[in-house]
Amino acid sequence: MPPVSSPILSISGLSKQYKSGHTALGGVDLEIERGEIFALLGPNGAGKTTLISIVCGTVNKSGGTIAMDGEDIAHNFRLARQRIGLVPQEIAVDIFTTVWNTVSFSRGLFGKAPDPAYIEQLLRDLSLWEKRDAKMIELSGGMKRRVMIAKALSHEPDLLFLDEPTAGVDVNLRRDMWALVRKLREKGVTIILTTHYIEEAEEMADRVGVIDGGKVLLVEEKAALMRKLGKRRLTLTLAEPLAQVPAALSDWSLSLEEEGHKLVYSFDAEEDDTGMPALLRRLDDLHIAFKDLDTSRSSLEDIFVELVEKSA
Repeated sequence: MPPVSSPILSISGLSKQYKSGHTALGGVDLEIERGEIFALLGPNGAGKTTLISIVCGTVNKSGGTIAMDGEDIAHNFRLARQRIGLVPQEIAVDIFTTVWNTVSFSRGLFGKAPDPAYIEQLLRDLSLWEKRDAKMIELSGGMKRRVMIAKALSHEPDLLFLDEPTAGVDVNLRRDMWALVRKLREKGVTIILTTHYIEEAEEMADRVGVIDGGKVLLVEEKAALMRKLGKRRLTLTLAEPLAQVPAALSDWSLSLEEEGHKLVYSFDAEEDDTGMPALLRRLDDLHIAFKDLDTSRSSLEDIFVELVEKSA
């Protein structure tokens, strides 16, 4: 990630209440650093799409401010919007227009001069070049999704929003999409993504934000988050299954899985005394034998689920 300078996007006290009384956002504060990949995670209805839609101008806010490079975008929204690209969840295109014309027209909408060489490279990067003269109605759902990505990048934005960009698409598109994201970040584009594929956020993101109920629960560098909140698991495959965890093992956080065939110990790897050696000695004292031993670290998905459950 490039050296941190002033945030490219600053959101302060952002709220959205609908006439029905539903509060979609309840005072969100968030800063996005220039050149980073930021993953915004949350369950359905958490406020992710509402937040993105307000920044991109498709939904009106109820309160708060949004600044891009320190300037309130309300003062010059058109200029700010020219610097933002959006890949929405829904596919919305003119089905009777060709791929080339769709992407080129989108570039012109943002006041960019024609640049056929750039459009060609963009279509090649997204494996769309062979389909450049095809009409949108002729394309598969995956190909239409690729065109939506090309449209969002057509005007060379500084800040790119990807709202569930790979939901329901094929493996090849997901692979191409993330290769393109890496290439864009190398060019200095700042990327904010929402995704249900938490393993993608775990692989790609520099920082992670968790939103639920219209409030941001946590923002943290991914590595620091996993160090701070991640647990380790010691899984023992037992020689004989247990019906329940013996009372003599109550000093440890233990659970049984797979009908008593596996004994699982969750512990904090950052602690000086993990309790693991003492546990193994106690098992030996109790003549509880095991055939196999395995340790693993919590995934980002485990951490996400735990945070959301705590906020409920």
